[in-house]
Amino acid sequence: MKAIVVREFGGPEVMKLEEAPAPSPGAGQVLIRVKAAGVNPVDTYVRAGTYARKPALPFTPGSDVAGVVEAVGPKVTTLKAGDRVYTHDTAGTGAYTEMTICDEAQAHPLPARVSFAQGAAVGVPYATAWRALFMRAQAQPGETVLVHGASGGVGIAAVQIARARGLRVIGTAGTDKGLQLVREQGAHEVLNHRDAEYVNRIGPLTGGRGVDVVIEMLANVNLDRDLDLLALHGRVMVVGNRGRVEIDPRKIMSRDATILAMTMFNATADEQRTIHAGIVAGLESGVLTPVVGRELPLAQAPQAHVAVLEPGAYGKIVLIP
Repeated sequence: MKAIVVREFGGPEVMKLEEAPAPSPGAGQVLIRVKAAGVNPVDTYVRAGTYARKPALPFTPGSDVAGVVEAVGPKVTTLKAGDRVYTHDTAGTGAYTEMTICDEAQAHPLPARVSFAQGAAVGVPYATAWRALFMRAQAQPGETVLVHGASGGVGIAAVQIARARGLRVIGTAGTDKGLQLVREQGAHEVLNHRDAEYVNRIGPLTGGRGVDVVIEMLANVNLDRDLDLLALHGRVMVVGNRGRVEIDPRKIMSRDATILAMTMFNATADEQRTIHAGIVAGLESGVLTPVVGRELPLAQAPQAHVAVLEPGAYGKIVLIP
């Protein structure tokens, strides 16, 4: 089989398409024929060797797969060969490959209405949005949430999930195409974050009260400014960051506000079960519909790693083996 292999940490060019032996599932594991693999910003940090968690070399990047169960190991009871699935992680075999292994609990049913490319856009983005909104920020129906970068993978998921749960959603994007996409996903209000005055519009949109929750994708740029936008007892939920930032703690104190942060690597098995039960139900009902912006062949993984960090996000980037 073919797989992207990283033999040294570095830039996108360290990812090479190679021949690799097909893995075999062990007890409690599932072998998946990969139809599409999602590309997430965290994949680029891991590849570069700058993330807190470094895999042993060599490795195949990625965690988000959509495909068909090829075979199951002993003690697997909920899946069988031929099942359509998506994953939220693999058993160390990566996603940028033609075949991968995951633990039974890492694979979830992929409804027929969802394409494989869309399925590859589910794992990290939708789980991140769900955990950020409800398990960490404790967002409640009737509250107002501001989603920064709402046209990207996590942003789209956050807009769809928050709207379905009864929150009022304000989303930002940086292009006309992105703004239209955020509107189509159900945001009540859409703002262009490249407009220097966009933050001044948020107060009037909330009757001067401020927002209850901010889903923050780029904390090193926005965090201090986010604090000015919060309502009393507001929460900033940091899910993305690319550098250091200086803030004024008095802004937090004056609102009894909270800054929260998370990574999906810290999610417990019980949290993952709860999260994906909700996500699968949303996929089945049509409330949740992933948006794929670009599909690239597996060999173009280096180009995908450049594109996923560029401004002007529009949906999810997926690789097709």
